[in-house]
Amino acid sequence: MDPLRWVRPHMLSLKPYSSARDEFSGEAMVFLDANENPFNAPYNRYPDPLSRTLKNKLASLKGVSPDRIFLGNGSDEPIDLIIRLFCEPGKHNIVTFEPTYGMYQVAADIHNINVKKVKLTADFQIDSRELLKLTDEDSRVVFLCSPNNPTGNLLHPADILDIVTGFNGIVVLDEAYIDFAPAHSWLKRLDEFPNLIILQTLSKAWGMAGIRLGMAFCQPEIVWLLNKIKYPYNLNILTQQKALELLDDEDKKEEWVTSLLNERTKLAEALEKIPFVRKVFQSDANFLLVSMENGRAVYNYLAEKGIVVRDRSGVTLCEESLRITVGTPEENRILLEAMKKFIIKIRNK
Repeated sequence: MDPLRWVRPHMLSLKPYSSARDEFSGEAMVFLDANENPFNAPYNRYPDPLSRTLKNKLASLKGVSPDRIFLGNGSDEPIDLIIRLFCEPGKHNIVTFEPTYGMYQVAADIHNINVKKVKLTADFQIDSRELLKLTDEDSRVVFLCSPNNPTGNLLHPADILDIVTGFNGIVVLDEAYIDFAPAHSWLKRLDEFPNLIILQTLSKAWGMAGIRLGMAFCQPEIVWLLNKIKYPYNLNILTQQKALELLDDEDKKEEWVTSLLNERTKLAEALEKIPFVRKVFQSDANFLLVSMENGRAVYNYLAEKGIVVRDRSGVTLCEESLRITVGTPEENRILLEAMKKFIIKIRNK
């Protein structure tokens, strides 16, 4: 299965912009190639356009070779570039399920790509047969999110495997929340499936949402093409430097994950005791989807108290539900106290 067969033909022959640093490798004594200001080092210099040092660091952490890593401005950049690379506007389509991460739809809409969706089952699982039935000769990319957002659960591995092996096109598996899940990443199986692209991020478990760094792991040929069509300096020097610094402390990241998993359990148990909460759905992520009576009213009340959660009431299968991120013990305490006061407010009406 050659992944290049699904690339838009003109992308293969596209001549990318070649930056000054693309044309040189090694140690330089004097840089006079890029019209930079010679003062205010190191911020006067353009960053490495391919983030080579950072890729080598991530390759060691993830157990993959650097040539299988594409780095982008958050995961949203590779999502956008994947659609741009494989889908002809107005002709091709992508396939996913609902509810799931909204940027798949947004990126497709930007490029005038139709989106086909299959509804998840009542327990938020995907019926792989139904999804594959939805594909046609113009389907180029399937997007799967596991653990899924906003439902929080892992998809069944057998269903993912059915889709990866049964779909005649690119399958993107978004693992943004995999560090909080009991299952292993599919990274170890990347060599088995040339059509598989795995997305991960440093925003969640690593606590780096503010520096905007997403990762796509795939075949070297796809990495090469993504690098061709990205903007030349898509990762700034501050992002690269901070990521290298924080990635040195993997123990701290594991400490955070352990703390959040403990808090997730405590928060779920406490929410289940609140009278207007109907159900706290099982989660493999760092958030909880909570079904409740008058979800919108609860959301508004919390907002008035300066507590921001995500209202998912209008999302398919998530009626009257709020998505609540697991915070610190103190943040979770403040949330729970506010929800208990909401009960008193209702009773006093």
